[in-house]
Amino acid sequence: MNNNILLIEDDTQMKDFIVDYLKDFNYNCKAFENGKDVLSELENNKNYDIVILDLMLPDIDGFDLFKKIKKVLDIPVIISSARGDIGNKIHGFELGADDYLSKPYEPRELVLRVENIFKKNLSNKIKISNLIIDQSTRSVSIDDFEIDLTKIEFEILIFLVSNLNINTSREQILHATSLDENTKNRTIDTHISNLRYKIGDDSKDPKYIKSVWGHGYKFIG
Repeated sequence: MNNNILLIEDDTQMKDFIVDYLKDFNYNCKAFENGKDVLSELENNKNYDIVILDLMLPDIDGFDLFKKIKKVLDIPVIISSARGDIGNKIHGFELGADDYLSKPYEPRELVLRVENIFKKNLSNKIKISNLIIDQSTRSVSIDDFEIDLTKIEFEILIFLVSNLNINTSREQILHATSLDENTKNRTIDTHISNLRYKIGDDSKDPKYIKSVWGHGYKFIG
């Protein structure tokens, strides 16, 4: 499946060139020339994986648009701008930009920066069936629906997934989390039970977490 890129660039010639160039590398790129249209687009379509943002737009300052986009969608952003001075770069990174490309630049460099961000994000994500765990944001989702886990539940989930298809004891689970060392086995069981409930698992017919009688648990996948 191709990655979807949102490009904001008010130079029509450059915009069209970047769109075509990214398509050569199997990226789906949709482009806009002003902030108003971008925000309208994001109201109806949030299926984007990365944003390439020019700062010098006709209707809104790029940094202001950056903040508005981040409120709507938590997504990697590459700033692409002729404002290449150190002050603008520092401000961009302070806001949370993932990269900053000063114009003019070779389009191949843009592709390499995009690829680098996708590789970095991919390494932080674990996908098992329809369960996705993002270690960088400590978030968990099933079928794009985010699951609200406690700190302990997330730690247990990461430990179990890291030991996929391996029997793990309650003691191992305890030492892999920030639980107190005097925590009883039944407390571990309670956390597992809550975790199962939140990810829609059934202890009698488990899809993810299997009980290992007399020992502990095993994450299957």
